[in-house]
Amino acid sequence: MFDGIGFMELLLIGVLGLVVLGPERLPVAVRSITGWIRAMKRMANSVKDELEQELKIEQLHSDLKKAESQGLKNLSPELQDSIDQLKEAAQSVNRPYKVEEIATGTDSTKSDSTPAETKTDKASNSTEKSDG
Repeated sequence: MFDGIGFMELLLIGVLGLVVLGPERLPVAVRSITGWIRAMKRMANSVKDELEQELKIEQLHSDLKKAESQGLKNLSPELQDSIDQLKEAAQSVNRPYKVEEIATGTDSTKSDSTPAETKTDKASNSTEKSDG
């Protein structure tokens, strides 16, 4: 972090800070400065991660275009890996929706069968009463 600053320079900054701020305010100032530095590092890492993600997406997009132009046949291993990654991503996106559809589909069949059963129960009860 302090590439161009040696021990003597840091010692001089510390002594000047102690003289200017005093022993009461120096620790607070050091804490706030280190907090700012941490926040800037986090922000820089976040930007770096976002750029890497965008570059990866761009690379996958270009690989998909190349594979499309070759007709998805006789692909190089890199292009085939990109296609496989895209297929896995598409399946992982679709999985939650399939589970929801299956769950709602089974619930609707259960609710549909219940009224039908009650109708047949009522019909059998009315025939028993008329017979007996």
